[in-house]
Amino acid sequence: MSDPQAYTVGWICAITAESIIARAFLNEEHRGPRYVSKYDNNSYILDYIGSYNVVITALSKGEYSTTLAVTVVRDMLYSFLNVRIGLIVSIGGTTPS
Repeated sequence: MSDPQAYTVGWICAITAESIIARAFLNEEHRGPRYVSKYDNNSYILDYIGSYNVVITALSKGEYSTTLAVTVVRDMLYSFLNVRIGLIVSIGGTTPS
């Protein structure tokens, strides 16, 4: 399925490595979207988890900011109008004190 209208969950990865990890959770990767908005600069991974169609994208390599994250979400919503649940998933770590 590659109809953008069928996807209801958006998953934003902060770095490219996270999008690789995200693929491990997916069932059967769908082909790319049939069409995207001319205002959308993201690349997507499409699939489903359980009964939910999921669209996954990552922030641009080497660029990390709140402004960029908002831009990525905005662009996603230009193309995937039925996204109702948004996840920003990131790996992180700290040094124990």
